[in-house]
Amino acid sequence: MTQEDSTTTANTEEPSPGFAREDTTVTLTMIMEPRHANIFGNVHGGEIMRFMDTAAGCAAIKYAKQNCVTARVDELQFLKPIHIGSFVTCTGTVVYTGNTSIEVRLTVDTEDIRDAGSKGRALEAYFTHVAIDESGSPAPVPPYTPVTDKEKRIYEHVKERREFARRHRAGRSKEIT
Repeated sequence: MTQEDSTTTANTEEPSPGFAREDTTVTLTMIMEPRHANIFGNVHGGEIMRFMDTAAGCAAIKYAKQNCVTARVDELQFLKPIHIGSFVTCTGTVVYTGNTSIEVRLTVDTEDIRDAGSKGRALEAYFTHVAIDESGSPAPVPPYTPVTDKEKRIYEHVKERREFARRHRAGRSKEIT
């Protein structure tokens, strides 16, 4: 965990109606076992992605107070390998919302339980979930408003990335038709 990640803010007010600050983050931890790894002891990226999707889904559901499904994965960056016997902590934080979508920033930290100096960031990504109602149709979500400087920086980054992706999709659809 970086110093910036562990910093708390004095502002404990709810940033907007419809959600509480504590409803924006979920943290899951597990130990990596041989069933998660290849024959060389490296944990499969797909295992970590599944773990991240679970954390992202939990964060989205906790925030929206309704079922959510994965719609997109962006900026998945593997920063260091994860090995059998490592503790893996995945933190999912809501950082942006659309009308029915919830953007969750995920960080994965790893620690070899035999080496206290091994703690470090292994992965980062953004997952987009869409809230759905009982019939399976997209459902509205409460708006998210960033409060801290870090939240505002991440929010702007996500907003720019989403706009870039929207323009890119529009351009691709013109090429196809």
